Amino acid sequence: MPFHIENEYFDGAVKVIVPQVFPDHRGWFIEAYRRDSFTALGIPDEFVQHNQSCSVRGVIRGLHFQYDRPMAKLMRVVTGRVFLVAVDIRRGSPTVGQWVGCEVSAENKRQVYALPGFARGFCVLSDEAELHYLCSATYNPATEVSVRWDDPAIGIEWPVAGPVLSDKDARALSLAEWLASDAAQVLAYETR
Repeated sequence: MPFHIENEYFDGAVKVIVPQVFPDHRGWFIEAYRRDSFTALGIPDEFVQHNQSCSVRGVIRGLHFQYDRPMAKLMRVVTGRVFLVAVDIRRGSPTVGQWVGCEVSAENKRQVYALPGFARGFCVLSDEAELHYLCSATYNPATEVSVRWDDPAIGIEWPVAGPVLSDKDARALSLAEWLASDAAQVLAYETR
């Protein structure tokens, strides 16, 4: 199997995936994504959009999600190091407001998968970091939401003080404001 799940959180809604690395005298090779292997790991999503971002040390991007055409994301780092976070923002979930974070780097080659209903974000720990992420839905800017990176109701232990933020992230909603909105019904928790 070219991948294995290192850790699972929130009943498998968030997974840390490690690919098999094939090193040789030229360098190394990995399969970053393979649909049949991911389906075997319980990730049946069909990814329809591939995004890439580059950020400098101290930047926090997030916590982002969209409620119309909610998307699962598979995120990995191709250069540098980041602290990647997923937060349960599903109204009615027994774990709403809880978060998980892990270091993902070009060196450790880990990937983080999160179902729709999770806000994702990261902070850059290296001088620069480049992230690639596959999305199970196309971007819909009209329904994109940011939840505050420093919301005390969530309590993320970010490994950076005084981060660099976009205007959008600096004006983000609190988790309570998101959960009180009519749109939060779209991402309500459903028992399986």
